[in-house]
Amino acid sequence: MPSCVHARIPEESQPPNKQVKPLFRHFRRIDSCLQTRVAFRGSDEIFCRVYMPDHSYVTIRSRLSASVQDILGSVTEKLQYSEEPAGREDSLILVAVASSGEKVLLQPTEDCVFTTLGINSHLFACTRDSYEALVPLPEEIQVSPGDTEIHRVEPEDVANHLTAFHWELFRCVHELEFVDYVFHGERGRRETANLELLLQRCSEVTHWVATEVLLCEAQGKRVQLLKKFIKIAAICKQNQDLLSFYAVVMGLDNAAVSRLRLTWEKLPGKFKNLFRKFENLTDPCRNHKSYREVISKMKPPVIPFVPLILKDLTFLHEGSKTLVDGLVNIEKLHSVAEKVRTVRKYRSRPLCLDMEASPHHLQTKAYVRQFQVIDNQNLLFELSYKLEANSQ
Repeated sequence: MPSCVHARIPEESQPPNKQVKPLFRHFRRIDSCLQTRVAFRGSDEIFCRVYMPDHSYVTIRSRLSASVQDILGSVTEKLQYSEEPAGREDSLILVAVASSGEKVLLQPTEDCVFTTLGINSHLFACTRDSYEALVPLPEEIQVSPGDTEIHRVEPEDVANHLTAFHWELFRCVHELEFVDYVFHGERGRRETANLELLLQRCSEVTHWVATEVLLCEAQGKRVQLLKKFIKIAAICKQNQDLLSFYAVVMGLDNAAVSRLRLTWEKLPGKFKNLFRKFENLTDPCRNHKSYREVISKMKPPVIPFVPLILKDLTFLHEGSKTLVDGLVNIEKLHSVAEKVRTVRKYRSRPLCLDMEASPHHLQTKAYVRQFQVIDNQNLLFELSYKLEANSQ
């Protein structure tokens, strides 16, 4: 990949600083997702939906770093509840409900909850006696198999838009967010919103790959889809977007996808061999030796597999104490600083992609930035069993 190629797509204008930033996880609006991504700060105000047990919802305006107590206060005001003493049975609690039905009761002092939710998790406000009755939103548990946008777009366009979006997200992450994310137990929770959104996006891409394959009912089209995703992974690697590369390969390695034996058997040998090489590159054996060798030869701009940076930092943090006999462990902090400096090195040159303008450009861009995915592994397996049974 050339170090820099002039893009032919005009950049979108940056939103004004004073504008309320819609958090893309919660509001998947086209006008928002097409804007160039800018860094979030804890003081930024966002819009968010908080659901009731009957799946009605209120839209609140809140700081990104708001505590559970603050969120409940805004919900209560919207619902025109009177102030209730803490501990009353009819006072509201805040619950995160995942698409699998798993529920997590959030404590009043917890903060920055918006960016820590799962991909298809939603906030619910309810009384304690209605906690057990909470169920996921219908759209999170009902699926409609069939052809989607992925069948109508070229792998080059998808891969380039993935890289462009992930570069926007990656450059929004401040180096200190990596430190705060790993050291949060000692430092207290700080602003790691941009890093957490990037991590969630990685998980979202992985589930997107599995979702698209398992929603495709015709075996012939599924084979074509496997080929397309392998091509997408190859182009992302060529773009030096190892985050997207890893996510796509992990999506194809999802147990519900890999068990589609009859589909994989029909994949041409050329693509089987290529995918096998990709699996070797993402193999965690010998401390991700293959991946580290590849990325060490890349020159910026590079989008690394961010979870591995956090793994390395966690190893450094937990492997030795920060304070030894009341003195700061300088050697440890130097090692942490050196690891964090690699993030700056990866971003030391701008990323420029050669993307031809086309009538479908904005449509593809919107599709790539607002995936609709199934993150319930049990549901993915159900789809997998049905596909295998129909292929017999």
